Amino acid sequence: MKVIICGAGQVGWQIARHLSGEKNDVTVVDNNPDLVRRATDTLDVQGLAGFASYPDILDRAGARDADMIIAATYSDEVNMVTCQVAHSVFAIPRKIARLRSQSYLDAIYSDLYRRDHMPIDVVISPEREVAEAALQRLAAPAAFDTEQFMGGRAQLMGLRLDGDCPVVNTPLRQLSDLFSTLRVVVLGIRRDGRLFAPEAGDQLFVGDEAYVFAPREDIPRTLEVFGKSQDKQERLVVVGGGNIGLAVAKSLEEHRSGTRTKVIERDRRCAERAADALERTIVLNGDGLESSLLKEAGIARADAVLCVTDDDKTNMLSAVRAKAEGCPYAIALINDPTLAALMEPLGIDAYINPRATTVSSILRHIRHGRVKSVYSIGDAEAEVIEAEVMSTSSIAGKAIRDIDFPEGVLVGAVRKGADIRKPTGGLKIEAGDVVVLFALAADVGRVEQLLQVSIDFF
Repeated sequence: MKVIICGAGQVGWQIARHLSGEKNDVTVVDNNPDLVRRATDTLDVQGLAGFASYPDILDRAGARDADMIIAATYSDEVNMVTCQVAHSVFAIPRKIARLRSQSYLDAIYSDLYRRDHMPIDVVISPEREVAEAALQRLAAPAAFDTEQFMGGRAQLMGLRLDGDCPVVNTPLRQLSDLFSTLRVVVLGIRRDGRLFAPEAGDQLFVGDEAYVFAPREDIPRTLEVFGKSQDKQERLVVVGGGNIGLAVAKSLEEHRSGTRTKVIERDRRCAERAADALERTIVLNGDGLESSLLKEAGIARADAVLCVTDDDKTNMLSAVRAKAEGCPYAIALINDPTLAALMEPLGIDAYINPRATTVSSILRHIRHGRVKSVYSIGDAEAEVIEAEVMSTSSIAGKAIRDIDFPEGVLVGAVRKGADIRKPTGGLKIEAGDVVVLFALAADVGRVEQLLQVSIDFF
């Protein structure tokens, strides 16, 4: 597949990293020569310095025979014009644009993106994706990372293992014997900074970060097995009343009527806008780092604090201050993935990486064929892929034990009709089944070959 990626920032670079690693023909375009140089020096991609919306630049990037263009520059308008030029001049079949401005995303203007208007096939909103990720974190406070699969019927959770975890020092194969009716699978373990796909004989140790997968009905028992509690969160403080904080507060008002939310926003105009848009949420104008303001927001009585300003350090310090004032659970928005290592020492319970969230959303649309969902783990270290098995797939009709999966790939679940099955060696995968697979980054290309979700199915 030939892909042009416009924008060589963090999101564009990560998408290029994924696609080039899977042997796609990738060209990166950016008006910053240094970013283009970084991409070409570190990845197997071609690079071109120039403005992505200029027809001659797209022509030089190979737009005449490109299969897809991904417009992920920092400018909404450049992304939109790029997609228009890609459609009108070069007839590129698939166009994806990242748009931040909420005005462009309002549902009443959705007709704008018809092929005879502004021909964008997929619009990605980082703010909305991050807000949704924040809501998922709040719904699963025991997990530092979480994502839903199979239409919300199953869930991936990242769990830190403490000394009171009942299954510490237990080989994974014994988990199936001890909890035979529990459909939970440990897909990945991060130990001493390294993420790996465990084998049946591997044990879980204190300090491990385990990525576990289970159907929704088995989540409460799974958390109990791993020594976690599922507390309700009815009182929430949001530090940051921008697009993300506002989207979270609106969603809580619409879907969780029992939740009482207070928003702290430093910028007065932004605070007034949030106050006008919200009905039951209290908005406080001030600095979320101030102890007195946190006390006024009732932080000691809050069940959780969500720090989502546009500054990583403010988010981290606000989370630390909130916990020092008595809040039991803190989530911080962190753009710089190198800061993630500081979360545990600082006592921050969970974090959201907007880049990883946006990358996962774009990948979900790139792998369009029979792939239903993709979630990127960590700093693009692994992916969890949900896909329908096709009759032409090499895994159709085979038992799991007979499938030549790479060492870094594990099966999380198999859905047959309405029934979600725990994977066993003898379970046969048939055409039409939906499988969830964990794959380390180096093995994603092989997984896609097995599933046969190539350009043929776009």
